[in-house]
Order: sequence, then structure tokens, then C-alpha cells
Amino acid sequence: MQGTNDNTTQDGKRHEHVLIVGGGSGMGRALAERLLAAGNTVTLVGRSADKLDRVCVELGDPAELRTVAADVTREEDVAKLFATVGDIHHLVCTAADLTGAYAPISALDIADAHRVIDSKIVAPLLLAKHGHTCLLPGGSISFTSGIAAYRPSAKGSVVASVNGAIESLVYALAVELAPIRVNAVSPGWVDTPFWDAMAGDGKEAVLDGMAKRLPVGRVGAAGDLAQVFEMVMRNTFITGTVVHADGGHRLI
Repeated sequence: MQGTNDNTTQDGKRHEHVLIVGGGSGMGRALAERLLAAGNTVTLVGRSADKLDRVCVELGDPAELRTVAADVTREEDVAKLFATVGDIHHLVCTAADLTGAYAPISALDIADAHRVIDSKIVAPLLLAKHGHTCLLPGGSISFTSGIAAYRPSAKGSVVASVNGAIESLVYALAVELAPIRVNAVSPGWVDTPFWDAMAGDGKEAVLDGMAKRLPVGRVGAAGDLAQVFEMVMRNTFITGTVVHADGGHRLI
């Protein structure tokens, strides 16, 4: 049976190998930076080798940072990834392709919907299928849901659907893969590069408008979510759970 994997060293830090899919920007990048600062080994996975190279430079190109270019919506890429990555303690996926995801249902391009479904549902399924055998005792899998599952926009049916689905997948995998722990983190509005594409020059005004509505008085930062992902990874009594970090968005 899988037991606790205590990698605490004399300096009181946890030295583990964490694989982050979607670590090229936003929450995944912030998590990588946080884990590296604590002395962990991090493998970043993304579709763009150039983007991963840039992140390595930005993070100081530490010896503990590895990168793998792969499209995790393709099973052959995922199988190859886990055939070469070695043992890992934790698997985290923050990746999502939301290109064209927000549209009225009457104007929905089904190709856009398939792209979102592939990135938010198919990819996690493949990561769990091929990755769970690489997890060391005490390991965990963490996926990303989102506030759209609870507060969908009028043009956000696809995003609401996939966020709800990933949470149901977490419940099922937590049972099937036990004692591997499987959880989801559900962010609210977070100031990441996603909003540069969504709102363009109006980004600041859009985020400020939401900040005034939230009980905490601000939108999230990538570092806020990185802290939550690490907590979910570390706490060995959390599984089959959705952890909300949304600034109280579900209350408004």
C-alpha cells in the first residue's frame, strides 16, 4: 500500500520532483518558481519549446529545472513523456486552451469547443492514465477547475461545462487511483496573460470592476494560486476535493 513519502531534509524543506503541465505562464509558472525556491526539482511541460526556454532563462536556468515540449492532448506525446520523465512526487496540470471558448451558443464553433474539451478533459484523462504509474508513494495529482462552473457567463457554456466535468473526474479518479490523492483547484478571476488576450487594452478596467465586487477587494494573483496548489500537494489528508481560491466570487 502507498504510504507517506517524507522528503523533509535537515533544513526543514521538502525536496520533491513535481511535473507541471502548463508551467510556461500564469499559475503554473508561479508554482514552478515557488517550488524551485524551496529546493525542489521541477519539470515543466508545454507545447512550445521556445516558450519553455524563455521561462528557464527568466527563472535563472537552475539545475533543478527541466523542460519537455509535448502536446498533452495527444496520447502518443503523453505516453512518451512519462516513459522518459522518471519518478515524480506530484503531477499538476494548469494548462487550458480557451481560444474561441466564449461565444453565444447560437454562434458556437464546434472546433473551438473540441479544442477546449481536449485541453481541459482529454488531457487530464491522458495524464492520469499514463502518469499515475510514475507517482511515488504519497504522491498526488492536481487539476484545474474554475469559477465558471459556479458562476458561468452568458457566453461561457463550454467553459462552464468543462470545469464542472473536471471536478467530477477528480471525484472518480480519487476513488479509482487511491491511495494516490487526486484534487482540483478552482480559481476565480486571476490576473494572468489569459486576460491580455480576453480583454486587450481594457484588461485593467475589467479586472478593477471585478475587484470592486469581490469580498476580498481584489482579483487573484498567480502567486495566490501557486500557494494553494502547493498546499493541496502537501496535505496528505486531502483527496477527491475541489479547493476554491476565488476571493469569495461564489458569494456574489
